Parts: sequence; C-alpha cells; structure tokens
Amino acid sequence: MARRDWPLDASNDVRGAYLCAMTRSSDDLVAAVKRGDHAAQRRLYEEHRGQVYRLMVRMVGVADAADVTQQVFLQVLRKIGQFAGNCRFATWLYRVAVNEALQHLRKRGRAKAHTLEQDVVDRSPPSIEQSEQRELLEEALARLDSELRAIFLLREVEGLAYQDIAAALDIAEGTVGSRLNRARRLLREHLIELGWQP
Repeated sequence: MARRDWPLDASNDVRGAYLCAMTRSSDDLVAAVKRGDHAAQRRLYEEHRGQVYRLMVRMVGVADAADVTQQVFLQVLRKIGQFAGNCRFATWLYRVAVNEALQHLRKRGRAKAHTLEQDVVDRSPPSIEQSEQRELLEEALARLDSELRAIFLLREVEGLAYQDIAAALDIAEGTVGSRLNRARRLLREHLIELGWQP
C-alpha cells in the first residue's frame, strides 16, 4: 500500500511501523544486491521496473522508454555501491532515472515526449473523452522543459514528498516548490493553448 493510500483513520504508529518494515525490507534487498546476489538483482528490477518505465514514458517518450529503463537499471547495478542509505532507496533510484532521462534527452537533442493513447498501467480501453483529455495533457507535458517535467511527474504522478524530490534531483526543497509552481502554471498555459477549457 502506497503512503498516500493509507485510510484516514490509520494511526501514525501503524503507518510508522509499516514504513519502517518496508525500509528494512528494502535495506536487506539493497544489501544483497551490493553483495552481487543475482536473485536480489532480479527482484530489485521486478519490484521497481514499472515505476521507472512509467516515468520514462513521460520523460523520453514511449519509443525510447524501454531502452532508457534498461539503461537506468544498468546504472543502478553499476552504482549501487554509491548508495549510502542517506535517503530511501526509491529516492536514489528516481535520481538515477531522472539523470538518465535528462542525459538521453540531451543526446537526442530535443526534449519532446510522445503522447500516450492511455496510461501505461491502465489496461482498460479509454473513452473518447478520456483519450482526448489524456492526449491533451501528454502534449502539454511534452512542452514543459524536461527538468520541470521531471519535478511535476515525481510529485503529481509518483507522489513523492518535496524532501524526496529534492534528494532525487539534488536541489533545495524550496527550489522544488518554486519549480513545481512554475511547472503547474506553464502546464495550465499549455493546456489552454491546446484548447482545454478550465
């Protein structure tokens, strides 16, 4: 259960115990990966590939998302020894993923992502209205500067806290807030330019 999925009446003690257990489990897995355990490497990939792929689709486009996702995990395995545990593993993983996406976009020479017909994790066929709205949103997102898009996606799609985004992107928390506000403002402007009516 994701942090944002907790019921309103769940106590902070229960949440804390759950998150602590998840962190211990993640710590054990990372330690096994650092030791070169191939089964742990596979498990790490299986547990996190969906979230990385979803982010890559929106950062680099669906055509390149699988390749960049693979590159992210190659980098994770190469650099896992550098993960010191100062933040959650997922935060560090997002940092590697965003860096790979930005590097890919620089190499490609353009920062435009392709639109999606439907959400990567949504298997149901979209209605015509949903499809049009999603296409409009994806086109507006593609118009954002890649760094602003990364902040917006990490916050609004992945649900990361400002602190985690700051750690993932190696910027100050205040910078996250100001860039997120700018991304939201520009996204709204782009949506209106594309015909969306608030």
